[in-house]
Amino acid sequence: MNVGEQLKTARRVITRLLRQRRNRLQMDKRMAEVDLTLPNDIEVAVYFADGVVNLYQLRQWFAPLATLATTRRVAIITRSPGATLALLEESPVPVAYCRTVLDLEQFVAQNPTRLVMYVNQNAKNFQMFRYGRMWHVFINHGESDKMYMTTNQYKAYDFAFIAGQAAHDRLSKVLWGYDLASRTFRIGRPQADHFASDLPYSPDDRTVVLYAPTWEGDRPAAAYGSIASHGEAIVSALLATGRHRVIYRPHPRSGVLDRDYGQAHRRIVQAIEQANVSDPGAHHIFDDGPSLGWQLAAADVAICDISAMIYDRLATGKPLLVTKPLSPDALVDTGGYLSACEWLTADAAAEVVPALDRVLTDADAHAALQHWATHYFGDTTPGAATERFHAAVEQLIERWHEAEREHLGDPVVRGTEHDADDPLDDEALSDRVAV
Repeated sequence: MNVGEQLKTARRVITRLLRQRRNRLQMDKRMAEVDLTLPNDIEVAVYFADGVVNLYQLRQWFAPLATLATTRRVAIITRSPGATLALLEESPVPVAYCRTVLDLEQFVAQNPTRLVMYVNQNAKNFQMFRYGRMWHVFINHGESDKMYMTTNQYKAYDFAFIAGQAAHDRLSKVLWGYDLASRTFRIGRPQADHFASDLPYSPDDRTVVLYAPTWEGDRPAAAYGSIASHGEAIVSALLATGRHRVIYRPHPRSGVLDRDYGQAHRRIVQAIEQANVSDPGAHHIFDDGPSLGWQLAAADVAICDISAMIYDRLATGKPLLVTKPLSPDALVDTGGYLSACEWLTADAAAEVVPALDRVLTDADAHAALQHWATHYFGDTTPGAATERFHAAVEQLIERWHEAEREHLGDPVVRGTEHDADDPLDDEALSDRVAV
């Protein structure tokens, strides 16, 4: 590592430490002002050990959790001061701040928790796994054909909620010795039942295009991001027509690891700002807000990278293009929807307008979308996925009661050996978590 790289690394470490200290001081102040006593009646918990940068993984579950909370007592367990501060303002369900393992032990001891759900594979999930007498359930933060969706880490959980037949087929090919029939529940995409929302613009005769690229990835096999290879050409072509409205919704980690990728992102944002100055009625949008859903429902057509955004869009049954990764090392699962999708290559990015016109009007393309939506999500009738989500939770709670009766005479271990206060703040760890 040369001197320049060492200095950059040192700056990142110092910035991270200062952020951690600031967040802890703010959290201490908040705890002095507000009663944050741990709850004692939680049946279903969502465990989130990450920092602010990955809150998007949890936010997409807000609406389904709020609905579940009408019938079950639900809370979110947090470990990071920064994430906790944000969630105290945003979460529709109670937040239990468990900074240390001792705090976790207290939560477990005083709550009748039956299910703990996880939205990602943060390394600190392992600290929650130590507690028995509850089901640990992986619910993920999206549905896609990325390699992350077939990680062997599924086996660490008692159960997993998956979207549908496509996820079942995908997992059956790679998880050796894993009983999919007994350990997975197909729930569809309950988030899609809550996509509709107020729009930040007045609808008119413009064709609304959602461009939702993912980040650059942390390894060649996961280099799915299109901002640097496709993005500027796509947005430039659309801004020039006068008949399109662009909603630019990049992954929040875009540019975290690759400077060129981050610079391309900033140029796109600047181009959108300049276009709105030239034509205020266009109302192009750079969207980095916490709410995800309205963009997918409102867009007439979408352009997505290989990510969960493809499949959330697919659940709407509305037209989309998929950017083809420029890197030959990017792993692409061509056994599912990506074997039949409408690809947009980097070379063709400047010609995106005729490509969009075609998928908007082609009857065969529309029929194919309906086929794949059912394959991935089952019944996409509004409300059907929410019903399956609730049914899966209720079935596992019933299984919990059966297990409790079976183990009625077993000793109850309230505590475990625990670590001292963690030397690594969860936000420092989350900077290295890319799932």
